Amino acid sequence: MAGDNRIEQAADYQAAQHRARKPLDLMLQPFAPQTIADAYAVQAGMVSRLAERRGPAAGYKIAYTNEVARKLTGTTQPCYGRIPASMVYDSPAVVDSEDYAAVGIECEVAVKLGADVPASGAPYTRESIAEYIEWLAASFELLDMREAPTLDGQMPEICGIVVNISNGGALLGEPVTDWRGIDLAASRGTMSINGENVGKGLGASVMGHPLEPLVWLANTLAAEGDSIKKGALVLTGTFAPPVPVSPGDEATIHIDGLGGARLSVQ
Repeated sequence: MAGDNRIEQAADYQAAQHRARKPLDLMLQPFAPQTIADAYAVQAGMVSRLAERRGPAAGYKIAYTNEVARKLTGTTQPCYGRIPASMVYDSPAVVDSEDYAAVGIECEVAVKLGADVPASGAPYTRESIAEYIEWLAASFELLDMREAPTLDGQMPEICGIVVNISNGGALLGEPVTDWRGIDLAASRGTMSINGENVGKGLGASVMGHPLEPLVWLANTLAAEGDSIKKGALVLTGTFAPPVPVSPGDEATIHIDGLGGARLSVQ
């Protein structure tokens, strides 16, 4: 499939389905991608086609970074999606449910890169990636939970990649520049809706440490000859399973050492 017009056809189809608020059922079509590399090419094409309304990609979200998420999805490895620039908010913010098929939220560590992370620097480690970080923040990942039917036996990673891992943006807490002394692996993240706790977890559940997914992303992109660019936002993976929210809901998150964030849904 790589190198032929089926990637373009698949990206055109998926973007059209998204605009029309129809099911993202690319995986039911005869031109569905069959490899992870082709799925990422389709994802990039879809995000590019939607940029006129959602803005270009502001960075990456990393998915399937903890055991709970992998068990829920049947995946065995991390994957990445792209975050639309127009859907990145600073806390507190109001999220318009009309922009989503259905809104979901997760509690994550967000990373802002203060310099290019060049492919030539790979392989990266948690220690070497730190020099490229401008700040960390507690963050909601916003999920756009659209219907995305698949066929039995299809690789779950491919099925997730072609729907951009359901990313619908991010809502960021206050940036923390003095983060090196924080024990992020031991930090507890909590999430509540209307004052009721709906999720909690430790940073260690995110690949052992919330910065390990960033290391994975940098090395994965480097293997493809790509760099993470200065200014990119990276969501490193959820502390707890996703939770749906509805109009009228008020949600908060808190991560030890990084503070919190708050959103309202209208």
